[in-house]
Amino acid sequence: MFVPTPLGNLRDVTLRAIDVLRDASLVVAEDSRVTRRILSALEIGGKEIWTYHDHNAHATTPSILERARSETVAVVTDAGTPGISDPGSALIAAAREAGVAVEVLPGPAAFVCAAVLSGFDLRRFAFAGFPPRAGAARRAALRASLATTTVWYEAPHRILACLADLAAVAPDRRVFLVRELSKLYEQQVLGTAAEIAGALEVPVRGEIAFVVEGAPDATPASAPPQADVDAAIDALVAQGLTTSAIAKRLAEAGHGERRHLYTRVGDRRTGRDEPG
Repeated sequence: MFVPTPLGNLRDVTLRAIDVLRDASLVVAEDSRVTRRILSALEIGGKEIWTYHDHNAHATTPSILERARSETVAVVTDAGTPGISDPGSALIAAAREAGVAVEVLPGPAAFVCAAVLSGFDLRRFAFAGFPPRAGAARRAALRASLATTTVWYEAPHRILACLADLAAVAPDRRVFLVRELSKLYEQQVLGTAAEIAGALEVPVRGEIAFVVEGAPDATPASAPPQADVDAAIDALVAQGLTTSAIAKRLAEAGHGERRHLYTRVGDRRTGRDEPG
């Protein structure tokens, strides 16, 4: 059972989530300390808790699935829905391959709340997770996403550098940022990337999601240099997108025809890229 936990306000937990956490014989958590605090606040004690994160997922997955064959195993993250920007999705894939039933409970997801709070047109939007950490790759990823309203997560110690990169590639684009969503010191800011950076108190603290408004049309004024296209491809590959998804996103951003981009993405993946 994948069980969403509150983003900040404990009253956002669902009655069904409480039932599952009480009944579970094992709780699989991103950080056992955070989960113990949540369980204690919900007056649920005495639970066996295993940690599950990027560094131990491969080794821990078989044992989790073995327990889940005959017991109720609750998978949680520190806040929100497990499986979003954490290794939970790989656990679900492994469970399906092993024939272990999986159920996901409805509940909080920060990127959905941020998107709605932005007030931007959401008839179509994308969630892109965390931007790449390196400046060039981050700028390329941000540039590649500009055709569609896109929600990003970012760490507090990287948000100012990320906003500076966004200001460099789209200085006039509207951006909405929410920090510490549903918590006591929640902050909401709407403006350009530079304006938002100026509104944040340094050092920046807390969980952050930001939304970049999509372009009025998907056709840029001029095609970007091929080096920028390649950097965008590499950044999207690093995010785990499929070749088809990358080609579609870049085509929508005006980087070329989808079929040509599909071939180029494949070349970048296999190291057969030709100088261009």
